[in-house]
Order: sequence, then C-alpha cells, then structure tokens
Amino acid sequence: MDMAAARDDKPTYAEFFCGGGMVRAGLDSAWDCVLANDIDPMKCAVYARNWGKTALVEGDVAMLDPALLQRPLDMFWGSSPCQDFSLAGKGAGLAGARSGVFTQWADVIERAVQDGFAPRIIAFENVAGLVSRAKGADFTRVLRRLASLGYALGGLEIDAARFIPQSRPRLFVICLRNDLPREGLTTPVATGPFHSKRLRDYAATAPRDIARNWVWWAHEAPPRRNVTLHQILDEAPDTPLLPQAEIGRLLAMMSAPSRAKLEQARKSGQLEIGTLYKRGRPDAVGAVRQRAEVRFDGVAGCLRTPAGGSSRQTVLLVEGDKTRARLLSTREVARLMGLDDAFAMPQRYNQAYKVAGDGVAVPIVRYLDTQIFRPALALAARRAVA
Repeated sequence: MDMAAARDDKPTYAEFFCGGGMVRAGLDSAWDCVLANDIDPMKCAVYARNWGKTALVEGDVAMLDPALLQRPLDMFWGSSPCQDFSLAGKGAGLAGARSGVFTQWADVIERAVQDGFAPRIIAFENVAGLVSRAKGADFTRVLRRLASLGYALGGLEIDAARFIPQSRPRLFVICLRNDLPREGLTTPVATGPFHSKRLRDYAATAPRDIARNWVWWAHEAPPRRNVTLHQILDEAPDTPLLPQAEIGRLLAMMSAPSRAKLEQARKSGQLEIGTLYKRGRPDAVGAVRQRAEVRFDGVAGCLRTPAGGSSRQTVLLVEGDKTRARLLSTREVARLMGLDDAFAMPQRYNQAYKVAGDGVAVPIVRYLDTQIFRPALALAARRAVA
C-alpha cells in the first residue's frame, strides 16, 4: 500500500531552492512543509522571518543529510537556478555552474527513491527557454533523468500574466510516480491552455524513451485576471522619484517603438502607467547600444535578479506632458509575485528585488495545486482505500 496515500492528515512536501518561500505561500496551510532548503543566507533569513525555522535547512543541496528525506512525502518541489537556461543568459545550459545544480538535486531525489521514499509528485520549475535551449537537448536530459526515477511527466508553460500583472513565462514539469493512478488527470492530446506550441513541438519529436513517459496534464483555463498594474502601485514607495534630468536621459534612450508608445500614452489625458527596462541592443552596424524599452499594456516586464542597474525595472507615471519615474518599490515587486502585504521583504532594495526575481509566482502554485496536485492526491487516496 502507498504509505503516503493511506495517511489522512495534510499532504507533505519538501521544497528545494526555496528562496523566500513563495511555494509555501502558494500551498499555504493546506500542506505541511517538512523541509525547505536554500544555499543563500539572505534568502534563508527572509524565509525564516516569514515561515519560521522549523523546516528550514540552509546549505548546499548536494550536502543535504539523506536522513531528512527518509520518510514518506507527497511532493518534492524544485525551482533550480535558471540563469544558464534563460534567453537573457549566456546559454551554458546544464553545463553551467548555476543551472547545473539541477543534477545535484536529481541526485538527492534518486537517493530518496533508492531508500524507498519516492515522493508521489515531483514539480520542477524553470524558465521556458529550457525547452528550446541547445535544440531541446538540455530539456531531454532533464526529462530523462526524472523519468528514470520512475515517473510519468508532462510540461506546462504558464505566463504569470494570466494571474498577476507581470509578464513571466515559466516552464513547469509535473511528474507523477508510475505506480499511481492517472485516470482523469491526463488528456490524450494537447488541448489545455498551457500546452504551448513550444511544448507540442518538442513532444512531437521527443526521443522514444521520453515519449513513452510523456503525458499531457488535464487543466482548465484560470479565471480572468482581476489584478491590474494600477492596483499594485505603492502609495508610499521606498523608491524616490527620479530627477527630471535622469528621466530625460531615459526618454532619449528609447527605441522608436517605445517612443511611439509614450506619445500614445500622453494623448490619453489620464494617468497611464508604464514599465521600462534598459537593454543592450545592436545598432545598424552591429554595435551594442543601451536602449530603453517601455510597455503600457497594463503588465509589468519580467522581474529579474539585480545584476546591475539595467536589470531593475522602472515605472513611468504619465499624465499628459507630465512624466514621473522611479524604480519599482519593494512592496510592488512583492505584489507582482502575488505576495500579500503581510509578507516581510528584506529592507535592502537589491535584496528584495533578488528575492522576488528568483521566486515563483504565488498564484501559479495555487493553480497547479487545484488543477493537478490535489486531484492526483485525492485519486491516490481513493485507490488506496479501495
């Protein structure tokens, strides 16, 4: 009998690369977190401030005591570093020093499986670029390793903009142990809103061993997003307004399409909120120049960790010819991840931005729990009783 399925208490999980605990915020009190691990002392301090130290283990995932996982758990969640898979990165993939940590995490899972404590569900989150990096070779290696542990698996590509006003497309690979039932959890063809073309294209040409273990998880479209960029604005931001001279320099850096968006926003006669990033773009002769790119579509750009000033996002407040600008505030970046105002962010700005930029959008975790995790656990529990 499946020991985890036979229990009648709350489902349990271990979270790896836990950061400030956004997965915990998403699963909330319906789940019991028995292990949260991260190597970053600053993030661990944020986690402890919000969730306590009981389940927290600070340190390298490769050095975790195997005894911590020698118990029946319902889920392992891993949001391993994404920099080497990201389109904004250098593309080192699994060979990179940061994204290569996935292999160490997989070793931890394999040890638990060998000890007889395979979790029922494995959830892996990363950038969507993983699917296409190296023509799919890195994605294949990730899937092959997870499938080899005894799991059926499938992917969802979900943009956080469906839930919160931030453009943040991410890949979620959900794995269910092969001995557990899947009736009603899967669909024979890719019909769900998060079965992206990128995933469909990959699955159509996947190696045979991957295809044998690949499933399409059944899921429904989420409700229409009801949170706007206006609503996340901080009434007392901890980021000061930029001097007009600095705003002038930003506007002068705008690409032609961004300049056209700004002019259109000025014509509305209402408060228009835009978000702006500075990016390096090649010019007509191939030299890289820094450009300012803005959007006024009611959605912020993807939050990224602050590796220099150009990666921090600026909010533009435009009313006619009047333009104000400042960096997103600490509270705004938390809200853009779906965290409520009770969540204690770091006081230092770059640390807060890092916690948010490395995190998982909270509403997506809730959505996956409703659509896949909880139905899978309920099905397993019914089978165990029968």
